[in-house]
Amino acid sequence: MRSDIAKKGLERAPHRSLFKAMGYTNEEIRRPLVGIAHAHNEIIPGHIHLDKIVDGVKAGVRMAGGTPIAFATIGVCDGIAMNHKGMKYSLASREIIADSVEIMGQAHPFDAMVLVPNCDKVVPGMLMAMLRLNIPAVMVSGGPMLTGRFQGKDVHLVSVFEGVGRVKAKTMTLEELEELEDAACPTCGSCSGMFTANSMNCLTEALGLGLPGNGTIPAVAAARIRLAKLAGMAVMNLFHEEIRPRDIATREAFENAMAVDMALGCSTNTVLHVPAIAREAGVDLPLETFNEVSRRVPHLCSLIPGGPHSLQQLDEAGGVQAVMLELLRTESGLNQQVMTVTGHTLGENLNRAKVRDREIIKTVEDPYHKQGGIAVLYGNLAPEGAVVKQSAVAEEMMCHTGPARVYDSEEEAQKAIMAGEIKSGDVVVIRYCGPKGGPGMPEMLSPTSAIIGMGLGKSVALITDGRFSGGTQGACVGHVSPEAADGGPIGLIEEGDTIVVDITGKRLHCEVDGAELARRKESWQPLAPKITSGYVARYAKMVTSASTGAVLKD
Repeated sequence: MRSDIAKKGLERAPHRSLFKAMGYTNEEIRRPLVGIAHAHNEIIPGHIHLDKIVDGVKAGVRMAGGTPIAFATIGVCDGIAMNHKGMKYSLASREIIADSVEIMGQAHPFDAMVLVPNCDKVVPGMLMAMLRLNIPAVMVSGGPMLTGRFQGKDVHLVSVFEGVGRVKAKTMTLEELEELEDAACPTCGSCSGMFTANSMNCLTEALGLGLPGNGTIPAVAAARIRLAKLAGMAVMNLFHEEIRPRDIATREAFENAMAVDMALGCSTNTVLHVPAIAREAGVDLPLETFNEVSRRVPHLCSLIPGGPHSLQQLDEAGGVQAVMLELLRTESGLNQQVMTVTGHTLGENLNRAKVRDREIIKTVEDPYHKQGGIAVLYGNLAPEGAVVKQSAVAEEMMCHTGPARVYDSEEEAQKAIMAGEIKSGDVVVIRYCGPKGGPGMPEMLSPTSAIIGMGLGKSVALITDGRFSGGTQGACVGHVSPEAADGGPIGLIEEGDTIVVDITGKRLHCEVDGAELARRKESWQPLAPKITSGYVARYAKMVTSASTGAVLKD
C-alpha cells in the first residue's frame, strides 16, 4: 500500500504514535488510508452541508474496509464575491485548491482519495489535483440547490441579479425584489441552473470520474447521501482493482465530456476548466476542439438560465446518463469503451440508463439547436479565440453589428448601464479584465444581468476579456484572447468603432483597417496593475492566456 511508507515497520513507530494521538487503532492504521478532501465551510450555500456528504463517504469507506481521513480546502462563493474586489480572487483560487489537495495527498501518502466539492472553482481545482496525484479516486459533489418559487414561476440566484435591473427599469418594485430575494435560493446546494458549478459536476460524471447522479441529484435529497456512501465504497473497489484517474480521463473520455457539455448548454467557464484539467491528465485539448465537437453534437436540453428547465427536472428525466444514452444516437456517438469510477465501462453503465422525459431531453432528430451550446469565435479582435454560450442567445442577436461603448473595468460598465447610458444596438466592451489584467478574470454577472433586467437582452451585445457566470444569457462574448493587458486587439478599440459579433459565422471583428490598428498599437500602453501585492499580484505574473485555460506557467 502507498501509505505503508508512513506507517509500516520499526522506523515508523513515531508515525504510528501520531496516528494514535488522534484515536486511530492499530486495525484502522493497518487498513488502506483514504483521504477525503472536502470544502465544507459556512460561507457558501453549496458547501454548508458538505459535512453530511463527508459523513456518508466515511461510512462507505468503512463498509468497504478502509480508514477514512478527512481534510479541508478553501472555496469562494462567486455570487457573494460578484461585482467587487473579491471576484478577482475567484478563478485564482482554483490553483490554490489544486495545490492544497496535492500537498495533502503527497505529504500524507493516502492509498486512495474521495473528493467532495460543490462550487465553481473547487470542482475543477480538485479534479486537477486528482489527476496530478493519480491515486485511485472518486469525486462526489454536494449537488444542486432546488429552484425557488416567486409569483408562480421558478426562480434562482440570477433572477435576483436581473431583478436589480428590473427595479432600475421600473418594471419591479423594491418590495417585490425583497420578496424575490427571500424566495430565490430556498435550500443548500450549488445555485440552481446550468451555471458553472453544476456544469462542472455534470462534466465530472460524463468524464467518468464521478458516479452516475453526481451532477444532478439535488443537494437535499436522501439519494445524495446514498451516493456519498456509494462513492466511499467505489473508491475501495478502485483501490483493489488498481484503477487510477488517468486510466479513466483519456482523450476519448474528454471528448465524451465535451459532447455532454454541448448537449446540456453548459457554462462558458467549462472552456477554461476542461483544458486545464486535461493538461493535468497529459491530454492536449486546443480551443478549436470545442467548435469541432459543437458542430457535430446537438443542443438537447434547455436548462436555466437559457431555458425553463431545472437540474431537478433533468435528474427526474434520467440525468447525465440519459443524455449520454441519447448521444449514442448521434452520427459520431460516444466512446463506450472508456473506463469509469463505477469499475465498469461507459457502455456498461449506459445499459442501466433511460430517458424518462422527452420535454427535458430532446431527441437528436429534434434538438433545441442543431449545434452545441458553446461556440468559439475568431477574428481581428480575438486572434486566439473568444467564447459565447450560443444556446442562451436570442435568434435576432446571433449576428449583431453596433458601435463600441468602451470601459476599462466592470465597475465603469455597470455604472453606465445602471445610469441608462447604454442604448439599443450598442456593443459594450469591458477590457483589462482577463487573467492578468483583472487580475483573476472576474465574472460579469452584474452587468449582463442588468442588461437583461433592463430589457436590452435582444438589442445589446457585450464583449470582454473577462469571463461570465454560468448564469449569463444573451449575446455576451468572453475570454477574448489575447487580453488587453497582454496587448491584445481588444485594448485598441476606441469609442464608436463598429464591432461585428457574428456567432453563426464564428467571427468577432472590429471594422477598423489593419493599418489603423497598427498605428494605435504603437502608442498603446497597458494600464497599471490593479493589485500590486499579495496572492493575485503573484498570480497575475504567472498566469497564461484564457485560450489555454488560464493555467499557471510551468
